[in-house]
Amino acid sequence: MTVNEKLYFNGDIITLEDDLYVEAVLVKDGKISKIGKKDDLLQCACKDVEFIDLQGKTLIPSFIDAHSHFFGYANSTLQVNLDEAINFQEIGDKITNFIQKNNIEEGVWISCNNFDYNALEEKTYPKIDFLDKIAPKNPLVVSNKSGHNGLFNSLAFKELGIDVNTPDPEGGKFFKENGQLTGYAEENAYIEYVQKVPMASTEDIIKAIGKAQDAYASYGITTVQEGMVVSLLSDFLLYIANSNILKIDYVGYADIRESESILGKLGDYKKQYKNHFKLGGYKTFLDGSPQGRTAWMRTPYEGEPDYYAYGTQKDEELKSKLEQALKEDMQILVHCNGDRACQQYIDMYRIAKEETASTNDIRPVIIHAQLLGEDQLDEVKELNMIPSFFVAHVYHWGDIHIKNFGMQRASKISLLKSAEDKGITFTLHQDAPVIEPNMLETIWVAVTRTTKNGVSLGEEERIEPLEALKAVTKNAAYQYFEEDTKGTIREGKLADLTILDKNPLKVDYEAIKDIQVIETIKEGETIFKR
Repeated sequence: MTVNEKLYFNGDIITLEDDLYVEAVLVKDGKISKIGKKDDLLQCACKDVEFIDLQGKTLIPSFIDAHSHFFGYANSTLQVNLDEAINFQEIGDKITNFIQKNNIEEGVWISCNNFDYNALEEKTYPKIDFLDKIAPKNPLVVSNKSGHNGLFNSLAFKELGIDVNTPDPEGGKFFKENGQLTGYAEENAYIEYVQKVPMASTEDIIKAIGKAQDAYASYGITTVQEGMVVSLLSDFLLYIANSNILKIDYVGYADIRESESILGKLGDYKKQYKNHFKLGGYKTFLDGSPQGRTAWMRTPYEGEPDYYAYGTQKDEELKSKLEQALKEDMQILVHCNGDRACQQYIDMYRIAKEETASTNDIRPVIIHAQLLGEDQLDEVKELNMIPSFFVAHVYHWGDIHIKNFGMQRASKISLLKSAEDKGITFTLHQDAPVIEPNMLETIWVAVTRTTKNGVSLGEEERIEPLEALKAVTKNAAYQYFEEDTKGTIREGKLADLTILDKNPLKVDYEAIKDIQVIETIKEGETIFKR
């Protein structure tokens, strides 16, 4: 039997354990066999050990994606990317070029992603007549970056059975002018129907999955998340898992409303990996996005003294879901951006724990937690909840948040330092495909807190690079109940490793965003190399 051993040396090796640095790491059969002095490790290595000279580069535990939508990211490669569109004309040009370049036939659905009217010159969304003009023969859906609102053209409404008489679902709405649909829908009105849009072919999706894996690996990530598994998606996830095409670990969280159906299909993957896939728990959401002014707030939005946005669930509905998760010993992730949504989660989780008398440690996660208030942190700590902060919002939408909330409130978005000071375990994420799963950019934002317009937003909530690095490695492993196998460089753990061209703990803070991922290693095998 051939023994696969590799000895890493001659670089900064950051363990994220008590002894922060070691001289060398010995990897054997996909696991970290020994760490310590190079000469000592040579005594343990076989004669055919492969020497990996880091040449001054930095070896760290690989990054762990604490929250994203991997399938959505893969699917986005099959869509029209509107990320760089600055006005209606460019949106139209991009969609028209996509139709022509790909010879899209009449009647085939066209999906667009990364739409953000805040970034457009018009500062509003195009209406349905514009959408009908650029795609007159194809159903068209345009998804906002946040994933919480979007646009449909007339053919899309027709295919989905939506007309002016379609009632707004609770926690969402279709927008109308003069009794006619404008094409715009938000929250449940959008989410419910966009999930009914037909998927691409299996062959195309498999290729897209491969591209997505390569993209995540290029960012140094070896564990990814499917942040909302609906019943329709579970069949495809089962196919992916059984096809042995995954080279990174993939953790899904089932829409708790469809838990019975999803567990009926993915029960063999419940809380255990098979072929790199597992079902980690449940997911639900309570509000929208701060940049879209749909995050549910305790204080009103700027310019609208009576507008706080709204929640998506009643207290009893949420409490019932939390009780289910506790009784079944299943982790639950709850999307909460606004502080009012966070408070609803905190209150209902406390009551659910009391009424079930459950002692199960489900490590409940507050997804995004962007406007979680300082006064709420003590309760978060007491209940052992894990905030997973979307801190890169400070850079990407910080200027919008200042307009929506005012400088004082916007400065308190993503309370990293306050959470750290209270001893709260937190993680950081990118919510891909909302933005790229760029962990080094996220670390940079957590450390500098500067907006796109160069505004310093919440200096007192900056954290040191070491704490930011822990949040996307060690803490993220804990969030997944995988702290015994991932997240640090320790003997016995998986050899999930990333090599960087520079040490993020030693460079100037501004230079962190420019650090390059040189190589990504999953269980001892290279899955990306620059």
